Amino acid sequence: MERLTAHVHGLVQGVGFRWWTRSRALELGVTGYAKNLADGRVLVVAEGPRESLDRLLAQLRSGRTAGRVDLVVEDFGPARGDLTGFTER
Repeated sequence: MERLTAHVHGLVQGVGFRWWTRSRALELGVTGYAKNLADGRVLVVAEGPRESLDRLLAQLRSGRTAGRVDLVVEDFGPARGDLTGFTER
């Protein structure tokens, strides 16, 4: 199990993008959240198997999201085990 922290840049603020991210994460069986940041980015934090996190990251970068993603900056680390479900914050 690993933890993905991704900062998503572009036209991604709003319920539609967070809902889209939540839907993909639930399909992949990962836990975490998506949260709007004050500077226009969306923070996505997810925990699960590395393969599932890589698939989520690829989908975020695919350009087929509910927003226009320009850049995704990611960081991987050990899972903390403190996340349940997947929420929109």
